[in-house]
Amino acid sequence: MRIPRRGKRDTNEAQIVNTLRAAGYTVQRLSEKGVPDLLVGGHGVNVLMEIKTDPSHRLTPDEAIWHKNWRGQVAIVYDDVDALNVIDMVIRRLM
Repeated sequence: MRIPRRGKRDTNEAQIVNTLRAAGYTVQRLSEKGVPDLLVGGHGVNVLMEIKTDPSHRLTPDEAIWHKNWRGQVAIVYDDVDALNVIDMVIRRLM
């Protein structure tokens, strides 16, 4: 089975990944077409994140289909502060 090639990464992704790792989270970049960009783990919790550089940037058609069909948590983040806030919110919701 051939895995579809991933499109270009968002320009802010490296900063978000570095901030999350510096805060003690594990981060796995995901690469299947349409799937969110990152899987972030910490405090026994996994969080899926789709990274966009700007709120005006819309999901691609493949991303929109994936988001519509996913029955679990997924968040769209625009910077490292958003990413940390999403993790905090998910963890607080589970406590």
